[in-house]
Amino acid sequence: MSPEDPRTARTKARLRESLLAECADRPLAEVSVSAVVRRAGVGRATFYLHYEDLPALAVDACAEVVHAAVDALHAWQTGPGSRAPLEPPEALAAFFEGAAGHAPLYRTLLLPGGAGPLGDRLNRELRARARAERAAVGAPHADLVASAVAAAFTGVLADWLHGQIPATPPELAGRVWSLLLALHRAAWSPSSNSLRRPEGGPAAGV
Repeated sequence: MSPEDPRTARTKARLRESLLAECADRPLAEVSVSAVVRRAGVGRATFYLHYEDLPALAVDACAEVVHAAVDALHAWQTGPGSRAPLEPPEALAAFFEGAAGHAPLYRTLLLPGGAGPLGDRLNRELRARARAERAAVGAPHADLVASAVAAAFTGVLADWLHGQIPATPPELAGRVWSLLLALHRAAWSPSSNSLRRPEGGPAAGV
């Protein structure tokens, strides 16, 4: 795939930033294309050159939250074979803090239980990362654990954003981290020596 034209990239970045600003304190349904392009300093024709509608722009604007989530869950890694600590990485709580700041927009695209366009993208990218890293260290049941990790994280994030899970970002980070570690440990065969990991949990794939 050829790299995106720099001018196109800058224009789309301005539109994404504008939408996030417009959705800072109101839902996507109350935002207009006119408001977005006015804040971004571009014309309506330019908007429609790049995006079909506001939901399409919203999904693109929220792509960064997907990458941030994946990176936050793996912020503890320093190299091949690194063991996950018992405490969550600081980046995970920071991720939840940032997500709360854009909750009105994320709730539009990430429905309770993890459905919606943002949920689909988050689940897909989390699953791919978890599966690849678990397979790389020879951990068993890579497909099973990757699916469980992706579904659990996406569902919990969605329900928290919709007010169904009462917790502060640091509290949620700790609970989610414990949950994901438990999912990894549950998949190790009882006959495997790898079950004995008291000091750090699974080697990779969170």
